[in-house]
Amino acid sequence: MRVRNLILGTIIVINLIIISFGIIFTRSWFWLLIIPIPLLIIALYHSFQSGHAILRNYPLVGYFRYFFESIRPELRQYFWESDTDGRPFNRRQRSIVYQRAKNQRETVAFGMQTDPQAIGNEWAAHSVFPVHIENHDLRTMVGNFQCKQPYSLSVFNISAMSYGALSRTAITALNKGAALQNFAHNTGEGGISQYHINGGDLIWQIGTGYFGCRDDLGRFSPELFREKATKPYVKMIEIKLSQGAKPGHGGILPAAKNTPEVAAIRHVIPGTDVMSPPAHNAFSTAEGLIEFVQQLRDLSDGKPVGFKLCVGDKQEFIDICHAMQQTQIFPDFIAIDGSEGGTGAAPLEFTDNLGMPLYDALAFITTTLIRFGLKKHIKLIVSSRIVTGFDILKAVALGADACYSARGMMFALGCIQALKCNEDVCPVGVATQRPHLYKGLDVEDKYVRVGQFHRNTLRATVEIMEACGFKTLEDVSADKFFRKVDNQTTLSFHEIYFRNTGKLVNNRSGFEPEIFE
Repeated sequence: MRVRNLILGTIIVINLIIISFGIIFTRSWFWLLIIPIPLLIIALYHSFQSGHAILRNYPLVGYFRYFFESIRPELRQYFWESDTDGRPFNRRQRSIVYQRAKNQRETVAFGMQTDPQAIGNEWAAHSVFPVHIENHDLRTMVGNFQCKQPYSLSVFNISAMSYGALSRTAITALNKGAALQNFAHNTGEGGISQYHINGGDLIWQIGTGYFGCRDDLGRFSPELFREKATKPYVKMIEIKLSQGAKPGHGGILPAAKNTPEVAAIRHVIPGTDVMSPPAHNAFSTAEGLIEFVQQLRDLSDGKPVGFKLCVGDKQEFIDICHAMQQTQIFPDFIAIDGSEGGTGAAPLEFTDNLGMPLYDALAFITTTLIRFGLKKHIKLIVSSRIVTGFDILKAVALGADACYSARGMMFALGCIQALKCNEDVCPVGVATQRPHLYKGLDVEDKYVRVGQFHRNTLRATVEIMEACGFKTLEDVSADKFFRKVDNQTTLSFHEIYFRNTGKLVNNRSGFEPEIFE
């Protein structure tokens, strides 16, 4: 109350002085009222409003609080954040992507900045007898004996990001980058747009909204699906059950991003919020999911079909494995998203508190598939903070055959981690539908950067493999990767994730037989 009265009194006195000078000397003084009069009106208004306690007690000074709060993320990122403590990606992680995308020097000087004795520190065991790997194009063949058109998939690919969530220039650059280095581009659940068709191989993701293959009631349309799935640029089909950033929660495309063009691609009404329901309506059981896999495989003339999930209830995945055994229908791949995955917009509780972290989920699925004798039929693709060669090899050590990267590819496009993906105001034109913003993203420059990021990341992956003595991806083993779990103990990934399963013979085939007696 005392501060408020002081502010009001000061402004009133200033106005009275100016008015007095205008009456006594010259009317030119009245021009100075253009500032203190509006300030007085604002101060008086806030003295009587009840919606903001800070502005009521500090009618003008309180605005400084809101101003500094609005620029807090930028101040933290550019001035106070260290190279290793940023989230979701720290400065060192972002910088390595920028450097590799621009083909710049990526070495560091004067030693490691992280603490090797810190709990959580990870490292790999190198060999005193390094090997040489001639082929840097690391790939895996996706498609089991039930698949008629298997696909040679790069070990590093573009994760699911829809047109609508990302701009037309961003999608175009990603697809042209994929074509440049011969890796795959996941469409996201928003359907296939003209910007996806620039020479890159597509993994068409089918979500709960069935965008691009839905009828007027939002149900799956076999006819529309077949029309697009048989296109030569569609190499694989992925059924999205859930994603790490918001498992069990439907997606939303804000009305501002739902332009007439986006709406035509998705078969929805333009200018409206577009909701993806939490669950599919084409199936509701494990058996239904597996039968839907076969239906899509048949409709696509035998292309690889799999599904994506963030693991929650372990029993549900076990039920899916039982359904595979009973039906003798095997998906060609499973995409695993960890709870640390990202999205343009998600409720805080879902982002922070739901879903299983990637490495736990990957180890669980690898172990379960081996237990059921299914791993030989199914390739595993993982996503969630995969940006470096070390990230790729950690996933491979736990059973992954290939990786996706979403935010890493966004960094290659120029993303600065502004954390405004859900506001349609992305400053670099990646996650926006506003022409004056997305036109700032030069496709001809950025697609080259996407390709260079992919190529240089695979080169780094191969260099680590050579240093560790891994001649092929099949040689990458969980007992060669380590993590400090407490102040006194360092354990291998095998000891952490496969402790109760016995010796892992090969993360793509199985364990020694006696463990399941």
